[in-house]
Amino acid sequence: MSIYVGNLSYDVTQEDLSGIFAEYGTVKRVQVPTDRETGRPRGFAFVEMGTEAEEAAAIEALDGAEWMGRDLKVNKAKPKEDRGDRGDRGSFGGNRGGYGGGGGGGRNRY
Repeated sequence: MSIYVGNLSYDVTQEDLSGIFAEYGTVKRVQVPTDRETGRPRGFAFVEMGTEAEEAAAIEALDGAEWMGRDLKVNKAKPKEDRGDRGDRGSFGGNRGGYGGGGGGGRNRY
């Protein structure tokens, strides 16, 4: 399981996060997603700790704490949703009915 850390400063680094979470136990991995176009951090991250107890301690201590000028949002990360299933927003994939192929027209070859 991992921890979601939100409302981060756009200046945050993996090293910054490792340092603050290390106060609560072993940090196994830190992932700071970046914007594809700008390369800037997207304002959230995921942290994996050594044990569930260490994760719980970090969440308890850091959720709502002010850090780098921002109030952190820290909780257990939810599993990534399957992007193919949009739930109540409907699905746009799959069979498109009888609109495929065709074209041409005008030129008949006998």
